[in-house]
Amino acid sequence: MEQLAQQIELIITELYDLQVSVKLERPDPQFGDYATSVAMQLAGKLGKPPREIAEQLRDKLSSSASLADVTIAGPGFLNIALSDAELQRLATREPATSRREQTYVMEYSCPNAFKELHTGHLYQTLAGDVLARLLERSGATVRRTSFGGDVGLHVAKCLWGMVATLGGVKPEALQSLDDDAFARARWISGCYVRGAGQYEADETAKQEIDELNKAIYAFHAENDHESPLAQLYWTTRGWSYDYFNAFYRLIQVDQMHQYAESETAPVGLAVVREQLAAGNLQESDGAVVFVGDETKHLHTRVFVTSKGLPTYETKDIGVIWLEKEQYNFDHRVLITGNDQKEYMRVIFTAAELFRPELAGTMTHLTNGTVRFGDGKKMSSRLGNVSRAVDVVEVVREKVRELVKDESLIETVTLGAIKYVFARYRLGGDIAFDIDDTVSLAGNSGPYIQYAHARACSILAKSTANQAEPDVHYTTDERALLRKIGEYPEVIERAMQELAPHHICTYLYELAQEFNRFYEHNRVIDDEREAERVGLVARYAQVLSDGLGILGIAAPQKM
Repeated sequence: MEQLAQQIELIITELYDLQVSVKLERPDPQFGDYATSVAMQLAGKLGKPPREIAEQLRDKLSSSASLADVTIAGPGFLNIALSDAELQRLATREPATSRREQTYVMEYSCPNAFKELHTGHLYQTLAGDVLARLLERSGATVRRTSFGGDVGLHVAKCLWGMVATLGGVKPEALQSLDDDAFARARWISGCYVRGAGQYEADETAKQEIDELNKAIYAFHAENDHESPLAQLYWTTRGWSYDYFNAFYRLIQVDQMHQYAESETAPVGLAVVREQLAAGNLQESDGAVVFVGDETKHLHTRVFVTSKGLPTYETKDIGVIWLEKEQYNFDHRVLITGNDQKEYMRVIFTAAELFRPELAGTMTHLTNGTVRFGDGKKMSSRLGNVSRAVDVVEVVREKVRELVKDESLIETVTLGAIKYVFARYRLGGDIAFDIDDTVSLAGNSGPYIQYAHARACSILAKSTANQAEPDVHYTTDERALLRKIGEYPEVIERAMQELAPHHICTYLYELAQEFNRFYEHNRVIDDEREAERVGLVARYAQVLSDGLGILGIAAPQKM
């Protein structure tokens, strides 16, 4: 597309001595492979009828060996059909690796220790993993990171709940608990719910939890691993990270380097002290604040409380500094929930003020909310959160109704979950419907996996050698070949926009195009079997590659 657009731009310069940018679109197949309205755009500048300009452009383009036909439609649209050889060349191209020698930090998932992963974490983890794979497909080196709280009020609430549940500060009592990572996480979550409830309901408990919050920071500052309360904290903190890694293995995503707030807080505090001295931060009632700017819709944020404790703002600055130091990223992409949009605008603005070389190197993406049949957003504070592991289990049970081969259950389960999250534009809410997610008849992961398995079955039955590349294609073959050839463009668009849903839309449309082709064209035992087997093989390869970017396995049978 880009080469053809440049060719038309050169012709315009040659004919009219004008520099213009030509935009090509993909029309319906009956109108050709590409179309442009550039003749109508030139009409005003040249004082000529657009159809006359279109005819002049057509005459020049018609001599190109890569084009089969150039026609004019309406007042001056140019419809362009590629030659069979050019269509085949495009269909065998690989996506461009335009980000070679670039290093990206991809920060996502970001669960807090002492809490369970819920559906929002599942969505964010899968979205981040897909974006990381997409960046890698474009040639970039990607460093996956995650950042969560292992200190702070939520930890104090949880620790208070543990002490209450165990009947005292009894780290030895932990030995009697289940050693399964998921069971341990469930127990920790129950303690958090208990502590969070009492923090709201009981003033004495609230005071005790506030004191625990200070004590937890002291465990790090004093390197205390020996006191009974510290032992309780460090042991269960370790359980939290074991649980995160176990869940990442369950959903088959690459594990991330996990930064903890206790690690980033000292770094952030050092930055705050420097910036306070430089005048970029101010003291206010004993606290250190970043003063907002109403004209830019940036609100004032506290970086250090009047009690001297670092806030999330300081810890977020700390993780940016650590990621830059450890990975020297060219670009940093962060995914958070939609509710963090305005907060992160302040953090990014502050970071760029503190460190001007960061300007333009950071992108903040947000994920929407996963809503189930009742339309409600769940809350971990109230204890009615939908756990990420529960979503996996519900989908797994539904898959068992669809797939009888036990060896494929996990493959199809993860395919269904990953696809349904990738299918939506990042930032919007997801209406999670189990029947829609696990289906062989719609735009779903299992449907695309089945399409790949079906193509593999056709290939397994063929004994023909694939034809040489100088063949001529029928109308139906051209339609499929053209759709296959769009793949690199789709990947580049998804990369430019950081929008994996374009891949899902394309894979679904490609599978439908193949179904239309196969409905009217036999492959096995046909006189054109050799040519058509080559088409099926490339179709299967594109499905497999696209699913791979989504983190989904492409089974050869289903």
